[in-house]
Amino acid sequence: MRIGVVGGGINGLCCAWELARRGHAVRLFERDRLMQATSQASSKLLHGGLRYIEKGEFRLVREALHERDAWLRRAPELAHPLRLVVPQYAGGRRGRLTIGLGLWIYDRLAGDSALPGHRHVCGSDLLRRVPGLRRDGLRGGYEFSDAQMDDYRLGLWVAEQARQAGVRIGEGEEVIRCDEDGGAHTAADAYRFDRILNVTGPWAEALLHRSGLTAPVRLDLVRGSHLILERRCEQALLLEVPGEKRIFFVLPWQGHTLVGTTEVRQRLDEAISPSVEEERDLLRAYGHYFPTETPVVVGRFAGVRPLLAGAANPSDASRDSVIHRSGRLITVFGGKWTTAMALARRVAGMVC
Repeated sequence: MRIGVVGGGINGLCCAWELARRGHAVRLFERDRLMQATSQASSKLLHGGLRYIEKGEFRLVREALHERDAWLRRAPELAHPLRLVVPQYAGGRRGRLTIGLGLWIYDRLAGDSALPGHRHVCGSDLLRRVPGLRRDGLRGGYEFSDAQMDDYRLGLWVAEQARQAGVRIGEGEEVIRCDEDGGAHTAADAYRFDRILNVTGPWAEALLHRSGLTAPVRLDLVRGSHLILERRCEQALLLEVPGEKRIFFVLPWQGHTLVGTTEVRQRLDEAISPSVEEERDLLRAYGHYFPTETPVVVGRFAGVRPLLAGAANPSDASRDSVIHRSGRLITVFGGKWTTAMALARRVAGMVC
């Protein structure tokens, strides 16, 4: 079967790779360069999504945890296990029982993972491991496992696997519109496929509208911004934003500290970059936990997450995905970096 894939982010690349492995002739179109947008602006984590347990999204968490482990096996040179700590403070939105129960469920959903499970960490041990961490109200915390990756390099690794499987990848080839009969139209040419896949992430809805087609699913576009601080980070942390239930990460990254992320609604016609307000809010949250430090920002980046619409608060939007087929056109709405290969397998099943 001849298949066209529109979108050179991680989901498009994984779909192309999986379909080629199943014997299809696949051509991928990317308007810019591979892995240039949302897919290289993540929090650099392969994770199950601990906070999704609070929303009851157990299937998504289980799938993501299994896919996290699969990435570690698949590309150990680009992904590695990471131990994170959740400090617990007096007056926090989540007590010790809530955090402990959530992590117990997390470990159960991970099944027979090779990564170690969670354990309690006393306050004095935590302060030794994280010098400068706020002492007031610290009651200890919990340590648990996830994984960290270089999202850009790992995405290019997937692209190379796809090429070796026979995928023809075209960069700088923007699909202006597609149709339900399997057509894909660029400024220079028109192509006909047995199936055409719209895997353009935040731009999936826009491509359908440009094609004169109705989008059956609405997307909630949410910007996630990150800061890179000059200091070295010795311990990965998952922290509550002061006064809120929302969480943010403090992570080691290339000899520096990565702080993120935010959740701000975004339009496609707006610049995708951290706002002054986001930087201020991240530094304020970071400073709450490291009160004696004067952070120096050496980098910043942002990406747009295509979340399924329906939640008033972007923090409550689902990270799940919907695959819709109309004639020969298949559109992917939503999705997570970690579960890109699982999504590809579902898309391949629908194609066949």
